[in-house]
Amino acid sequence: MFLPDYYEFCARVKTVAGHRALDKIPSMLSSLGVTRPMIITDRGVLGAGLIKLVSGAIKGSKLKVGAVYDEVPPDSEYKIVNTAAKLYRAKKCDSIIAVGGGSVLDTAKGVNILVSLGGANILEYEGAGAVKRKLRPMIAIPTTSGTGSEVTVVAVIADHQKKVKIPFTSYFLLPDIALLDSRMTKTLPPFLTAPTGMDAITHACEAYYCLAKNPLSDATALTAIRLISANILNVVKKPGDLQGRLDLANGAILAGMAFSNSMVGMVHNLGHATGGACGVPHGVCMSLFLPYGLEYNMHKRAKEIGELLFPLAGPEVYAATPLKQRPEKTIEYIRKLNQNLHDATGGRHARFLKEIVDREGRQMVPKEKLPDIARTAQGDGAKIYNPEEINYDDAMMVLEHAYEGKPLDRRKVRKG
Repeated sequence: MFLPDYYEFCARVKTVAGHRALDKIPSMLSSLGVTRPMIITDRGVLGAGLIKLVSGAIKGSKLKVGAVYDEVPPDSEYKIVNTAAKLYRAKKCDSIIAVGGGSVLDTAKGVNILVSLGGANILEYEGAGAVKRKLRPMIAIPTTSGTGSEVTVVAVIADHQKKVKIPFTSYFLLPDIALLDSRMTKTLPPFLTAPTGMDAITHACEAYYCLAKNPLSDATALTAIRLISANILNVVKKPGDLQGRLDLANGAILAGMAFSNSMVGMVHNLGHATGGACGVPHGVCMSLFLPYGLEYNMHKRAKEIGELLFPLAGPEVYAATPLKQRPEKTIEYIRKLNQNLHDATGGRHARFLKEIVDREGRQMVPKEKLPDIARTAQGDGAKIYNPEEINYDDAMMVLEHAYEGKPLDRRKVRKG
């Protein structure tokens, strides 16, 4: 196993988890010395009645919600961040409660940058290191078990005009508190539970085999994979399983801790580019690119990829599989899991690029867009920590296979 001579690991977000964890909001915010939070969310979360649960937890306390911003779209962008920050200032809020999936949580991080550091445009702070001091208090309440944004140092915010996704990276982007309540993911439909769960598995898998892996990221990654793999299909079939929902939420937050400290690789590289160029949801990209990331890096990370079989499939399958066959078995398991999720969602969980459609049933990734995706991927920083280098030709090879759902011919993988 690759172990670095030097590494850093930071997991300083206080995590509060349980079937009624929302009840802790008043005491949590009181401990942070604030009384007038702004709630940032989206229309789907609002329509599902989840904000009522948050409001109910606050009722009767000294807290007063200063504003509610519910206009965050599924793929948020910098203009949304700028608008929400204006509302925060106008209503004299002093903290943020972010309730939603990755788009909402990343938007809230962006808003917190602006209201804490000043300015009117979040793009002034893009990249790594631009945020250099503590931000205002923030509680992150995820309503999906996928992104892990509630414990990560990164926010990814789109510029739709340029068709790119912009990273913002700083330890100061970490929320003060991550609050996991099983009721907050109960209403997530199966066709969204599936890709968000696969997003979390991807975080953990890439954390385990990419270049900045370390002993602590390994521990959180493996536990994350075990929790998610054991529960994702059952929860898709039985959405009301609250213990399964909580296990998925715990898995996602552990995966977030893992990749936030070890970084990710090719799967995210191509996923960011596909999302930016074609508007495909992040979790969908992660689930279908994951087996290709494993295949592409097999020649350099066979041992680590083989070790992933244990938390994915369990000790009996792992013990029954010969050592040399474990890497292939891992990839086979991931593809089978995607197939099972495809079947369990009535075909709505995409297995390859040409299956991805929008709400009107239109194909989101036309084959002629693959060169644009490959070019965009060359400028994405996630490629830095991938075990094998990936240039434009490599990216095109993977994209063409992923478009049709064909396994890679690993003899064609460039070995740098």
